[in-house]
Amino acid sequence: MPILAKSEILREVSAGRIRITPWDERMVGPASVDLHLSDSFRVFVHLPTTLDVTEELDFRSATKGFRVPPGDSLVLQPGQTVLGITQERVELPPDICGWLEGRSRFARVGMLVHVSSSFMQPGISNHQVLEMSNFGPIALRIRPGTAVCQFIFQRVVGDGRYQGIFRGQDPDAFLRD
Repeated sequence: MPILAKSEILREVSAGRIRITPWDERMVGPASVDLHLSDSFRVFVHLPTTLDVTEELDFRSATKGFRVPPGDSLVLQPGQTVLGITQERVELPPDICGWLEGRSRFARVGMLVHVSSSFMQPGISNHQVLEMSNFGPIALRIRPGTAVCQFIFQRVVGDGRYQGIFRGQDPDAFLRD
């Protein structure tokens, strides 16, 4: 299945089939769209017990949400993982899916921006949660508003629509415990 190039991404956005809010055409690269980090994060807290990896697991039970004040930043220590969320809401039609990937400029200093679950289902309409880890040897300062990841679009054969538990997620819901 083909990956959408810049001309096709712009055509789909112009037709209203792909919606990215807020939108800026300068975010579009040769075959992806850069997405920016919001000011909403969740950090892992120390728990006295082990988390069971089951269908009932809720990431909120192991994390605490907060907003980074305007002009401030978050320091990601070596070996630390935090959850962030994109400023942009991405809405896809039932015949387009996508992949969320980090950007190489950050990977080269050890920052993994989307550690797992990079596949984005057709029909999504939400802000994307990012699992960000520092695998490098030095602390990294993360600033809201930075284009930390890219969304790669792909055609789907047939129609599908995501109806999972994370549909409609946004920064406010992301912060709720």
